Amino acid sequence: MSLDRRWYVLRSKPHKERALSQHARRSGHEVFFPSIPVRPVNPRASRVRAYFPGYLFLHASLADAGQSVYHWMPFSQGLVHVGGEPAPVADLVVRALQARVAEIWRAGGLGSPDWVKGERVVIRQGLFEGYQGIFDVRLSGSARVRVLLKMLNDRYVPVEVDADLLDKR
Repeated sequence: MSLDRRWYVLRSKPHKERALSQHARRSGHEVFFPSIPVRPVNPRASRVRAYFPGYLFLHASLADAGQSVYHWMPFSQGLVHVGGEPAPVADLVVRALQARVAEIWRAGGLGSPDWVKGERVVIRQGLFEGYQGIFDVRLSGSARVRVLLKMLNDRYVPVEVDADLLDKR
């Protein structure tokens, strides 16, 4: 076995990340399937979802296994390519993602579960950083929320954002 193992991104068929991860592990592959807890509205719905829907990380030596193994693996759509070549992911990036996912699990999920409709918020990061608004609603089965952002002429515009980007104003 080669020592030239690197992390790669493996695409799954829609909603088959967990099945692909389990199959790859049973086949002897090292896999990182980032998943996070969610608070679904439907009590029968899964309480865990993919952090990157449709993707997981595979630690492998392509020189040893070849690329076709991953393309023809059940539930797989193959490796992610950039410029016609499988795109490796730096170990540092994968370790940072593993740490972030662990942090989310320790916190019980993304975002704060105690937002109240009408509560004043500010977006602390991203495209709408610094915008003030009013919390409207947590979107069912996800870590996203709808916020009414105060825009020009004091108009409020509904915007969907990740709940963990909000702070109380």
